[in-house]
Order: sequence, then C-alpha cells, then structure tokens
Amino acid sequence: QVQLVNSGGGLVQTGGSLRLSCAASGSINTFNAMGWYRQAPGNQRDYEREWVGRISSLNEVHYADSVKGRFTISRDDAKNTMYLEMNSLKPEDSGIYYCYGATRTIQAWGQGTQVTVSS
Repeated sequence: QVQLVNSGGGLVQTGGSLRLSCAASGSINTFNAMGWYRQAPGNQRDYEREWVGRISSLNEVHYADSVKGRFTISRDDAKNTMYLEMNSLKPEDSGIYYCYGATRTIQAWGQGTQVTVSS
C-alpha cells in the first residue's frame, strides 16, 4: 500500500508563502486523484477537516473557493510527489494540512504538517 508523507509546514507572516510537499512511497499513479485537506486549530474531529483542493491523474485541478487564486496544486510524477504552493497567506489558513490519495474513496493520508500564519 502506498504511503504518503507530508512536509514543508511552518510559521509565516500574513501575506507570506509556503510550499507543502506530499511524497508517496510508490507511484502516485496508483491514485486517480490526490489532494489536500486542512484542519483548523480547535477542530479535533476528522469530519471537521476542510477540503482545500485536488489534482487528478490527468492534471485537472479544483480548489475550494476560500483558497482559489492563492493556492496552487501541482504534481511531479517522476518524483512521486504532489505540492501545495500557498501564497498570500491569511491567519485563517492556519491549521494542520493533510494530503490524501484517492481512487473511488480516499486510500491514504499523509500524517499532516502544521501551518501557522501570524497576523
């Protein structure tokens, strides 16, 4: 089973940028799509995760309205890695970011990486 590892989080000021990575232990073409969720501070339950966006195996990309125009999802099949480029960050973007890989359902989750945007 392909496993996913998140990296790249950190502390940044409002308006700053971060790039998150999601590296797979095998081929990311195992998945029909990969994407990102985030969990805001204080939200502990899995169903409180907010969907951020996804990219399909055909490079079709979709974003939540809250991040559209600021975040960019991309993938490098040769490196079996997906990326989340985050620009113009706001305090409300703070949280734990999880990547996922899906076929019909989500098959794998990354362990999460913390993003903190200070005001």
